[in-house]
Amino acid sequence: MHAIAAQLNDTIQRENPHVYEMLSNLAKLIYFPKEGILSQSAEAKAKAKKYNATIGIALENGQPMHLKVIQDHLSAFQPKDIYEYAPPAGKPELRAAWRKKMIEEQPSLASQSFSNPIVTNALTHGLSIVADLFADIGDSVIIPDKNWENYELTFSIRRGAEMVYYPLYNNEMKFNAAGLREAILAQKDKGKAIVVLNFPNNPTGYTPGPEEGKEILAALKAGADAGINIVAVTDDAYFGLFFEDSMQESLFANLCNLHPRVLPVKVDGATKEEYVWGFRVGFITYADPSSDLLSALEQKTLGIIRATISSGAHPSQTFVLHALQSPEFHAQKQEKFDIMKGRANRVKQLLDSGKFDDAWGYYPFNSGYFMCLKLKTVDAETLRNHLLDQYGVGTIALGETDLRIAFSCIEESGIDELFDLIHSGVKDLEKVTK
Repeated sequence: MHAIAAQLNDTIQRENPHVYEMLSNLAKLIYFPKEGILSQSAEAKAKAKKYNATIGIALENGQPMHLKVIQDHLSAFQPKDIYEYAPPAGKPELRAAWRKKMIEEQPSLASQSFSNPIVTNALTHGLSIVADLFADIGDSVIIPDKNWENYELTFSIRRGAEMVYYPLYNNEMKFNAAGLREAILAQKDKGKAIVVLNFPNNPTGYTPGPEEGKEILAALKAGADAGINIVAVTDDAYFGLFFEDSMQESLFANLCNLHPRVLPVKVDGATKEEYVWGFRVGFITYADPSSDLLSALEQKTLGIIRATISSGAHPSQTFVLHALQSPEFHAQKQEKFDIMKGRANRVKQLLDSGKFDDAWGYYPFNSGYFMCLKLKTVDAETLRNHLLDQYGVGTIALGETDLRIAFSCIEESGIDELFDLIHSGVKDLEKVTK
């Protein structure tokens, strides 16, 4: 084991032995090199005033070399802010701006101890870092039965973890905190669990209400009280898109200081929040009372980043930073929020009208990009294919009965026609089966 890795392990074990027990074997071995190309280049950048022949970029006329055919389209930005390598942790200014934004949008965070957000290549990369740092073969990853399919690839296929499922909704069609609690307590023999909390939920668009949020926290605390070390991951991909009386903050703030055996990890990003999907800018943030422990986790995270992508894309980080600093940012974001809320509300009005009750019900939704129909008479995959072939309508089939609709990408003026076409598809298939 490298001496730096051993030192980081000692720090984590000293500050919170429960967190040390959460680490994967890879996490215990990983470290961010303090000696080598990056550190020597950083030292040279500060001291080499005459010639800096350290880092692998090309310079011309005192700035990063670039092609005019590219720069002509990016002339609003200085070459130093788009062509150079970004630091492995991300642009410092962007990290500071995102932290400021987190506190502004989640006031409960202001009094909590949490790390500076580290830039990731969007949320999938952030979740992959979580998997690398905390998931070993046989570890349990707890997610609801209605989930984003990439969790299985990230935690199970890549890292060998076992996926544990519980029903997302209870009999009252609220969040099933009792099911979550049962799933956590079932891991007592293992002594460890990774719990992924994704709100607004993909695929259902559901965010629990404040009381349900308290029940989730109680379920996690019950597991910790039972001696289970819990990595509590908030996948906040769709954070901020809360259209009704649900929780308006991430559970991350409430997870801080919940229990010494609970390590809160927040994965979020500009991807959906700022409508820049292709920019691939996300963040990973840890919470703990110990600044030394947070620093050690940051160094191990940087080790993972260095060993995989080296660093994230610089131009997109600059673009996001520019947006966050713009005086027009909040007004423009509110404008897009209102559009999204209008689409969600129109979907709900339409479904509540009773017009389609013969064909489907729907799972509660109040936020995010999606909602799910629960088909009553036809198979979801059969309907999906029929809609594509006969009506040119694309949907996502999930199991036998569930059909996911991304209202986020449908203009409000087209929503009525969309559901009319889906209903026509159901009726077509019903005739065939009679």
